[in-house]
Amino acid sequence: MLISCLLLASCDDGNNAPVETQNTAETQSTPGKLNTYEPAAAMDSPSNEALITYEATRNAAKEKADLLTTTYDTNSVQYALIDHGNIVVSGQSGKNDEQEQRPLTKDTMYGIGSTSKIFTTVAVMQLVDQGKIDLDTPVVQYIPDFTMKDERYKQITPRMLLNHSSGLNGSSFTDAFLFEDNDTYAHDTLLKQLAGQTLKADPGAYSVYSNDGFTLAEILVEKVSGMDFTSYIHRYITEPLGMVNTKTPLDSPDTAKMAGLYYPTYTGQLPGETVNVIGAGGIYSTAEDLARFSTIFTGEAGEVLGGKSAAATAQDEYKTSLWPDDADNSIGYGLGWDSVDLYPFSEYGIKALTKGGDTFLYHASLVVLPEQDMAAAVVTSGGSSTVDQLLANEILLQALKEKGTIAEIKPEKSYGAPVKADMPESLLKYSGIYGATGTTMNIKISEGGVMTITSEQSPDNPAEIYEYSADGTFRSAKGDGMISFVTEENGRTYEWLRQYASFTGLGQVAISMYNAEKLQPQDLPAETQEAWMQRDGKKYYLLTEKYTSIDYLTIPIITQLNVSKQLPGYVLDKRITSPNSAVSELQIPGANGRDLSSLTFFTQDGVEYLNVGGFILVNEDAVKPFNFTKKSTVTIPPSGYARWYTISEKDGGKVIKVNMSSRSWMNFR
Repeated sequence: MLISCLLLASCDDGNNAPVETQNTAETQSTPGKLNTYEPAAAMDSPSNEALITYEATRNAAKEKADLLTTTYDTNSVQYALIDHGNIVVSGQSGKNDEQEQRPLTKDTMYGIGSTSKIFTTVAVMQLVDQGKIDLDTPVVQYIPDFTMKDERYKQITPRMLLNHSSGLNGSSFTDAFLFEDNDTYAHDTLLKQLAGQTLKADPGAYSVYSNDGFTLAEILVEKVSGMDFTSYIHRYITEPLGMVNTKTPLDSPDTAKMAGLYYPTYTGQLPGETVNVIGAGGIYSTAEDLARFSTIFTGEAGEVLGGKSAAATAQDEYKTSLWPDDADNSIGYGLGWDSVDLYPFSEYGIKALTKGGDTFLYHASLVVLPEQDMAAAVVTSGGSSTVDQLLANEILLQALKEKGTIAEIKPEKSYGAPVKADMPESLLKYSGIYGATGTTMNIKISEGGVMTITSEQSPDNPAEIYEYSADGTFRSAKGDGMISFVTEENGRTYEWLRQYASFTGLGQVAISMYNAEKLQPQDLPAETQEAWMQRDGKKYYLLTEKYTSIDYLTIPIITQLNVSKQLPGYVLDKRITSPNSAVSELQIPGANGRDLSSLTFFTQDGVEYLNVGGFILVNEDAVKPFNFTKKSTVTIPPSGYARWYTISEKDGGKVIKVNMSSRSWMNFR
């Protein structure tokens, strides 16, 4: 997560170096057409001071982008910086196709993952501007066939979909992530999937990340506008902004124009990735196109979305009663945005908006400074949206420095090492088992004020150690982390983590979040305990994804189903409720209470299956050895379930040649 480029500025660079300029009339941007400048270009500064060529910004961008590809597991990176409507920095780094026949260019497209959510937000807000949607009118008024098992669903509003406070469980992703297959099943069946679900919280109670909220918002746009979502965003967003390299899977984009994809456990280049929940995470774009998109929020593209509605997306929607007190942070939801007060820009009194996106294989980040009329976008194959965001931050900070907006780039922050003090005995009560989505942690506090944190799921990882400090918190020895405990109005106790996470060469991410919720052990009836112990340590294999699913490469099994030894009555974060069911009851705002799902077991023809979040998996006991005779026939059953086989050590390394009958594909949806 480069090629030479030039950033143009608003104040003197202080070195009296000669600067090339162009006629003002030639350098001004016009609505609907955003200019891309060649290295010799320049623009008038608002203060009419000397013009600046951003040599340092250009060099820093190249250096940091190269760092992503050499240090942060990124295959390729593309970035762009826009300033007052002009794309002034643009570059690429890394490898594209394996044969090196298709060099990276500014037009190479990447999946932007959840950065797509901001497109959905803009679409909804456009319809708000037209009086067709009211943000605080229940969604059922616009989607009459939206229903759930939980009557509280009738209270969900469009605002709650966009600020992650709907109470929806998380991500209904059946057949959503496929290789070069734009099957619309995940979108088409969302309402059916939601109809069988309950909510995890009262609508509006608190914000916790939800993909389903944005797929539902996508359907909302379609119902109200009468257009499919892809056609809508092209007509009303990408075409007016000249975003010619922004597509969705339904556009069937040219695979030759897509960034090459790779995966650590697979040798060679992978097919293209399609994410078929478009409004939640399925758009493809380029860094330059995302820079153009950002002008909606900097006042350069008022014809696409009114200034009042654009500003409304940047309000601090996350501030409910269930949210940590103010601290430096990279998470703080607006409408669609991950943060509306992003660190480190808050250190300079500069408002910054950000949205990141991660699919299995693509990653992206958009950082917008609306009051500075600037934005940076970074998209990558491999890596992560976190390092993409850090690269965008670095480019913007360097540009702000060269413009004179900030004097210096501030040093990294720390909470400081713990200050020795006697710990109150009352804090011992916070020892216990805490849970977050898919995990539990054991927090032990000693009378001497030492706190250790270990993970039951990762027993080989070293314990995290914090010491009591005079201000009443627990701090790491390096001072990069600080923990305290909060019992909220809902009666639940949370571990509150504040952290400055440093990435060598890229800066810091600030975190302030309820990291986990304290769970209470429970006794199980003997019959229930016995049923779960029979499953302890078993693996379960995925059966129901389409043959093109990326899941078969990345998550073909659920991790061994280990019944908790340290928290009786639980498996992972889920409370066991019967011999065949367990539920997650977490109420954690932000990211660590997202994507909650229950475990439900059922038996069919003597075989045990597991339903988790709509995915069906089979117990490893039902997986039989493959018959390496001269010829074997494998038939997909009427259920459409995939077939798994084991391979013995003596057969390891053998080659299997697979032939498909002409009607074989008929067996797959």
